[in-house]
Amino acid sequence: MNHFFTVTALRLQQVPCIRYSSGALKKTLLLFGFILSSAYGFAQNQGKQTPPPPLPTREISGIVKDSTDLGVIGATVSLTSDKDTLRTSTNSDGIFVFKNVKSATYTLMVQSIGYSPTKPVRYRQNDAIPRIVMDPITLKEEKNLLNEVVISGTPSITYKTDTVEYKASDYIVRKNATVDELLKKMEGMEVGTDGTLVHQGQAVTKAKLNGKEYLGGDLANAIKNLPAEIVDKIQVVDDYGDQAARTGVKDGDPEKILNITTRTDKSVGNMVNANVAAGSNKRFESGVFGTRINGNQIIGVNGSFNNTINGVASSGDNGGSSNSGGGGRGGNNNSNSGSSAGSGGTTQVGNGSLSYRDKVSKKVSVNLNYGFNSSDVNSLTESDAQRFAVIDTNKQKGPVDNVTNEVAKRMTDNLTQGHNVRLEVEVELDSSNFLRVIPTFRTSSTTSTRLDTIFQDGYNHRDEFSRNFSKNTRPQVGASVFYQHIFKKPRRNVSMQVDLNSNNQEAEQIQDARYIFYGDAAETQRTDSLVNRIIARKNLQSNYRGSLTYVEPLTLNTQLEFNAQVNYNGYDNIATTRNIGADGYLAVIDSLSNIYDYSFTQGRIAMNYRYGLDRMSKVRFSVGLTAVPAVLSGTKASLGTTTHRNSFNVIPIARFEYMWSRQHKIQINYAGNAVEPTFDQIQPVRDVTNPQSPVIGNPDLLASFTHSLNANYNNYIANSRLNYSLNVRGTMTDNAVIRNVEQIRTVLPSGAFNTINETRFLNTNGVYNVSANYSVNKQLNDRKYNLALSGSINYDHRLSMTNGLKNTTNVLTMMERFGPRINPTEWFEINPNVSYTNTRSTNSLVTAANSDYNTLALNVDGRVYLWDSYLFGYSASKNFVRGISANLTSNPFVVNMYVEKELFERRGKITVQAFDLLNQNNFLTQEISGNDVINTKSNALSRYFMVRLTMRLQKWSGAQGKGGRGIMRRGDGSFM
Repeated sequence: MNHFFTVTALRLQQVPCIRYSSGALKKTLLLFGFILSSAYGFAQNQGKQTPPPPLPTREISGIVKDSTDLGVIGATVSLTSDKDTLRTSTNSDGIFVFKNVKSATYTLMVQSIGYSPTKPVRYRQNDAIPRIVMDPITLKEEKNLLNEVVISGTPSITYKTDTVEYKASDYIVRKNATVDELLKKMEGMEVGTDGTLVHQGQAVTKAKLNGKEYLGGDLANAIKNLPAEIVDKIQVVDDYGDQAARTGVKDGDPEKILNITTRTDKSVGNMVNANVAAGSNKRFESGVFGTRINGNQIIGVNGSFNNTINGVASSGDNGGSSNSGGGGRGGNNNSNSGSSAGSGGTTQVGNGSLSYRDKVSKKVSVNLNYGFNSSDVNSLTESDAQRFAVIDTNKQKGPVDNVTNEVAKRMTDNLTQGHNVRLEVEVELDSSNFLRVIPTFRTSSTTSTRLDTIFQDGYNHRDEFSRNFSKNTRPQVGASVFYQHIFKKPRRNVSMQVDLNSNNQEAEQIQDARYIFYGDAAETQRTDSLVNRIIARKNLQSNYRGSLTYVEPLTLNTQLEFNAQVNYNGYDNIATTRNIGADGYLAVIDSLSNIYDYSFTQGRIAMNYRYGLDRMSKVRFSVGLTAVPAVLSGTKASLGTTTHRNSFNVIPIARFEYMWSRQHKIQINYAGNAVEPTFDQIQPVRDVTNPQSPVIGNPDLLASFTHSLNANYNNYIANSRLNYSLNVRGTMTDNAVIRNVEQIRTVLPSGAFNTINETRFLNTNGVYNVSANYSVNKQLNDRKYNLALSGSINYDHRLSMTNGLKNTTNVLTMMERFGPRINPTEWFEINPNVSYTNTRSTNSLVTAANSDYNTLALNVDGRVYLWDSYLFGYSASKNFVRGISANLTSNPFVVNMYVEKELFERRGKITVQAFDLLNQNNFLTQEISGNDVINTKSNALSRYFMVRLTMRLQKWSGAQGKGGRGIMRRGDGSFM
């Protein structure tokens, strides 16, 4: 070591000449070699050691909102640190995510068009937390003065993929108003008094709250009971099902769903509504509704017991809000719920439901729904019909029309009871695996008594007097299992779903009928025929469905989607007919019995290319193909016949969407669907279960194929508060299955005639339908005035056959409606509207069945608030019907009124209601079916009076973030 330092010192001193002795030189060289070998060994040992672990990374996420708590789409978020330089954009919910961030101390900046950019803010987070959820970041809108017009960055209506969204705060309603009153203020919404909802001409079927099914999806209960003050946004969603929501792969036609998102500051609360009412004509109503909402937790109970009047018309306003006897609140005051339109009588209804939804653990969520319903419907129907038949008696002279005139009366008493249980369990197994299990049980039983009196003259001259008693039970058991695995590569996922359902129906019917057949107009030649039979049916239906879906992302904006399905439907049917003899002995009638089983198995193999996954992309489309192989096989034991058929179809997939902006878009979808004929339609044997209407199948029938094209155009001009939309739909069916009704006349021994209608089936082309509807809404003076114009047109090209001759029926229906809403002050509201409907049908052969009738409907409803706590409401309608010769409505003038006193600071109210003061709500409907024109009229007990007491108790507060963090929500309102 001394020599080493000596040499080093000498080198540093740069001595020009050094003299070594030989011994010293050897020692120095040995020492230098030892140092080199030691350094080399040390380097070797260092190479064999484990490298130091990489620095920990983390995921950082957050949400960007505007001042109205609405997520900002496409905002640019920049994250910088001494180890990171990252940039991303917010999605459709305003959420951004950074992955693999190296430093827990970083600077964040957000900017978006129409908003002031945030200043760079430095954050220092806990370095040990792998997932950091930041507090919400709020952007302030930039307001620019341009030609004295203030442009706001938050419009009232926005269009997203499959969603139309309304901002509730822009629509003013009175204190303690319910959601249905809020919906009536919104453009394109039509709310019925029975809780039905139509959006831009299409029916909405279910309700969700914050993205979750609410009280079993009961739409009427949701909008009639939930208060408007808790609503943040109203969304109308094209729902393709839960599997599509998880995978993004859409299959089939969507269902319109209403989703109500709550305000963050009113997402926790309790509410109880109760009402009781009594009136004339034995009318009564009662109900209780309670709910507990705490973010994603929902508990609800609902019960009602009512006695309503059947056949009370809606005053001719198609889906409008007139006749709102209770001011839009308090129940089905003037609906036909539980009964068919055009029937007089009463319906006694009792319903109850219980709903519970919550996240019971960190990974498990449950949704339990139980419902009970009971209805007793007593109805009276009167109808007259003309049934046309064409017989080619002389081809040179052409076909001859044969007309049967029919007058019928029907009295029915139906008692139905049912139970429905549905449990949904969702398990987040881990960040990559998801499982959903849904068992269901449903049972229903119906007891029915029906009395029919039918008088026919003309070509088919006979009378029928019949009494039918039937009862049936239908238990249904089902289960659905869905599993999804998400891979590390973004958007790559695979999912599987299995559905199992069993439906077992047993029914027994007792027929007691008398037929009188006549041989001449003077009714001197006649034959009586008595029928006294028992028909027992057992129908077991089993359905098994399996589906596999795989999504492979190609780029940030494209992906491939694969889907394979197998759907099996098995049917086991037994129908035996026994004759009741004079001595009460039961004898089986083989010719009137039908025992068969069959199955229909269909596969679907689809590949689809999808473009436009980037949230900022204006163009989105999907193209692909679906192959559909199918097998239909079965055995008819009662006749000893078997059937086995194979088919194969290829269906294109096409969807296109272009978005000019969040308020302006067009969407075009094509769908194809192959439908196999039913088992009875292909049986080459004579089925005489009903001797007056035997059926003979056609084994050569081909599967029908329906092409559907649907286009939607929507635009909302925010600064003008002008919204207009157009929907066009067309369908065309290849190889449509139609009926050929052969009229066979026989002469009975008395000389009387008996005409039976024998049905056969065949394929034909040329069946199509084209329809369109539009709506234009203009808001004026801060929405105090709303001008609404809507209309629709439907052209139906139908084909039918009688006695081998084809008849083409064209039915054209046009409707125009103008309905302004005038609400200049809080205490005064009036809503007049006028609608005109014209229906015209023409026939190529059965010219006598041509018809042309129209309805002009004038309606007005409104309310006036007096002395702060009194309310006077009214509705009136006048219909002018032309073109129906059997019209007995006398153009009714229907007037409803009510007076309401609010109590306990508007938490309670007493209402006195009067319905149909002039007792004129008698109406008539016309139905065109094949070669038949049927007019159904009603003379309901629609004039009655009621006194109602209503109480509403509620308390709401805001949701709280976990661990002191801010509230984070998805675009559907659900809490993260």
